[in-house]
Amino acid sequence: MLDISGIRRLQFDVLIIGAGGAGLSAAISASQDKKIRVGLVCKSLLGKAHTVMAEGGMAAALGNVDNRDDWKIHFRDTMRGGKMLNNWKMAEIHAKDSPKRVRELEHWGAVFDRTRDGLINQRNFGGHRYPRLAHVGDRTGLEMIRTLQDHGIHQGIDIHMECTALDILKDKSGKVAGIVCMYRETGEFIIFETKSLIFATGGAGKSWEVTSNSWEYTGDGFGMAFEAGAELIDMEFNQFHPTGMVWPPSVKGILVTEGVRGEGGILKNNKGERFMFDYIPEKFANETADSVEEAARWLAGDKDARRPPELLTRDVVARAINAEVKAGRGSKHGGAYLDIATQRSSEDIKKKLPSMYHQFKILAELDITKQPMEVGPTCHYFMGGIKVDAETSMTTVDGLFACGEAAGGMHGANRLGGNSLSDLLVFGNLSGIQSAKYSNKLKSMPKADDDDIKRIIKNATSILNREKGNNPYLIHEDLQKNMQDNVGIIRTKKDIQDGINKIEEMKLQFQDVKAPGSSQFNPGWHEALALRNLLISSESVARSALLREESRGAHTREDFPSEEDEWLHYNIISKKGVNGEMQTIKVKRSEPDNELKRIANSSIEDLEKEVKIDHNKV
Repeated sequence: MLDISGIRRLQFDVLIIGAGGAGLSAAISASQDKKIRVGLVCKSLLGKAHTVMAEGGMAAALGNVDNRDDWKIHFRDTMRGGKMLNNWKMAEIHAKDSPKRVRELEHWGAVFDRTRDGLINQRNFGGHRYPRLAHVGDRTGLEMIRTLQDHGIHQGIDIHMECTALDILKDKSGKVAGIVCMYRETGEFIIFETKSLIFATGGAGKSWEVTSNSWEYTGDGFGMAFEAGAELIDMEFNQFHPTGMVWPPSVKGILVTEGVRGEGGILKNNKGERFMFDYIPEKFANETADSVEEAARWLAGDKDARRPPELLTRDVVARAINAEVKAGRGSKHGGAYLDIATQRSSEDIKKKLPSMYHQFKILAELDITKQPMEVGPTCHYFMGGIKVDAETSMTTVDGLFACGEAAGGMHGANRLGGNSLSDLLVFGNLSGIQSAKYSNKLKSMPKADDDDIKRIIKNATSILNREKGNNPYLIHEDLQKNMQDNVGIIRTKKDIQDGINKIEEMKLQFQDVKAPGSSQFNPGWHEALALRNLLISSESVARSALLREESRGAHTREDFPSEEDEWLHYNIISKKGVNGEMQTIKVKRSEPDNELKRIANSSIEDLEKEVKIDHNKV
């Protein structure tokens, strides 16, 4: 019988798993109530979060560069970018609260680039009507993490680094009671007892072969939430960022910020043609251009049109590059050429895009001030995630909250660039406030069942104790190839079904997975532990992709190439059935607030007039 009496236990009122922008924001806001004990657990080192990969900026309708901007237009852009499948209330909260959160970050010490008037500067980004992205060169995510850390360390937050969360504990009534974790360096188990739990665990990009995501992105929040009975929503919407590095192979998939295109970079094929003019959806042009005449200029390939087609939404650009490669017009190593050298001076490039300059210089031995970059689509972001209530960030499990990329709904079928960083600030802040309120209402700490603790620890250690078994690295490699080939940018029923069949085979292989060695300093064990969550995440993506028989946003079905009006009214939910198997169902969406619906469906001309009147009143 497993003895757990000697395992260390710590108690918190609010415990956050994940220390990126969302997790740090949640920890800071929860700690504003000095009676609340706040803990923060991160899988890697503090500061080593995927937030730093969001380089181009954070979207907020500050109106510093163009004073016509307003939350209503940001909301409209977000809804239309998400193909109207966003959670309406989340998109509203995000658009309204983003300026406040960005200014708060500035107050805490973030050193933003400035306009000539000394205001926070903002740049253009795909799908945004106006220059909206507050930025720090092309290192915005890094500055955000630095600022949140510097502010957060003074708030009395108890931080546990290099600590992997294994599974959620609940009391007899089904409330969150804690979580079992393991220190990666020593293999020591620890039990965190908590009144409320916030998942800020990011996505599951390591399910794919070509990804901008680092090793931490193994869908841990998705897997643990699913096992605890929470629902996952719209997992079929996986964003393939159009510009990842293509060459050399050692750096394939590493992100090339959209800021390059925001600063004027253009895309060309191997014939030197600026091909994006051939891929502007007529509907998009008519909805987003200043006028019918402007839309016609876009569609006619007029290179003097006000907004470059390189700044179309990411799903459109990624599919365009993919199409050019398939047609034999790709770059030397199977991508497209991204040219900033002919558009901006060398000094401008080094000033505005210092990270990109150094990234290509060091990793690809290429000078982007003189040569075009080779870029191609790379798995980057999950629009889907754990289902949450828009106004509290609580999941369908009592006491479990989620924010950032771990939470689904905010971005609909496709995320606009720059909305990720402001999403982290807005909903990290909200989940911290709401989890603290929830914890304050509980009179005592929920009590976990010791048998659950023993089960979780036994499941983890059995991987080490088997005499023989399957190699976790090989299963992960097979999973990545499977997702890349069968559940990638372009999908068909046959491919997806093949992908699901292979995932079922891998689930059986995982039952006998083996990691040799002790519990100390054992990366094979860590790989095996992450594999369960990767398989759950991948299965949810594949089953949801099979069920959604249309193409919308980042989900493209070659056998169902159009958006279908019927599917606009449904989300897809994945949850654990009574037999332990995954259930994937379509669920009717609730009707939005009439005012929000009016704003999203208004013409841009009408909204601009309305905003102008509002601004004049102020």
